[in-house]
Amino acid sequence: MGNGLGHMPQNGFDLYFHPEITPDPNEEPTFDPNLGFPKGRKERVMIATDEQMRSAKLPLKDRDYCAHLLLKFRGCRREHWPWAVKCEHEKHEYLNCKYDDFILRMKEYERERRLRVKSQNELRAEEA
Repeated sequence: MGNGLGHMPQNGFDLYFHPEITPDPNEEPTFDPNLGFPKGRKERVMIATDEQMRSAKLPLKDRDYCAHLLLKFRGCRREHWPWAVKCEHEKHEYLNCKYDDFILRMKEYERERRLRVKSQNELRAEEA
C-alpha cells in the first residue's frame, strides 16, 4: 500500500495549504525583476511582429517568443510539403526554443516562490 497523497504534486499541496507563498502563474511578479542581478537582465524581445502572426493565422497559444521559429518551420513545410522531413532543422530549432522558454518560465516561478518564502521567514523573525 502506498501513500494516499503520493500522486499529489507538491505545488498543488502548497497552493492549497500555503497560498501566500505559491505564485499564481497568471499574476504579475511581486518582486523587482532585477533583484539579485547587479548588472541587470537581458530583456527578451519578440522577433515576430503582431502583423506577421495575424497574417499567418497563428493561434493565440502559439504567439510567444518562439513564434518567429514556428513561422519559419511552417513556411519550410509548405515549401517542401511531401518531403516535410527536409525541415528537421527548423523543427529542432523551434522545439529547442520552446524548451528553453519553458525552463526560463519555471526558473522565474521558482525564483518568485523562493523570494516569497524568504519574505515570510523575515516577517516571522521580526514578530518573534
